[in-house]
Amino acid sequence: MTVVDTDRIDMADISDERTLDMMFEWLEPVPEGFKVEIVEGTVHMSPQRDTHWEITFDILEQLRTAYGRRQLKTDVRIDFPGLLNGFAPDVAAVTQDAAKTADGRWRYQDVEFVAEVISRSTAANDYGSKKATYALAGVPVYLIVDPYTGTWHLHTLPKEDEYRSVLSLDFGTPVDLTSTVVGLVLATDAFPRD
Repeated sequence: MTVVDTDRIDMADISDERTLDMMFEWLEPVPEGFKVEIVEGTVHMSPQRDTHWEITFDILEQLRTAYGRRQLKTDVRIDFPGLLNGFAPDVAAVTQDAAKTADGRWRYQDVEFVAEVISRSTAANDYGSKKATYALAGVPVYLIVDPYTGTWHLHTLPKEDEYRSVLSLDFGTPVDLTSTVVGLVLATDAFPRD
């Protein structure tokens, strides 16, 4: 049996960003029709569904009344705080003055709205670790849309790793974002169910 003196092992100094970059490089090319994210160092790959895309597109269309095209992102990698969090939100809106970093990515500090449409295989992330990470990052508005239950969940007032205000209602009830940085009402009556 070999005994290893852990006091003498020098650990490689690799930043989370570099490690995330390497992980995403290893995953290329992503099969067409799939979305890949890394949540707390775990790779999640899920197929895009028609219902999922219809809801995402509906949200994007409605947000266009308040945001310029350049400010709206879908399935674009944004690195968030914490260990190995490279998310690709279904919908993200960045501030008007947001600028890309030197490596060509959007900064999480400029994200003011995120919507995630639930997929069965990754629902635990959206309701759990991603929600906590978005709160920790200070994302002011996080909307979860669940086509399986026909409900939406609005999370606002982030503090540390949780949202202090949560409102959950059924599809058909508008999402009132007028008192948030988004400043509009999202209709949900056309959201399809799975």
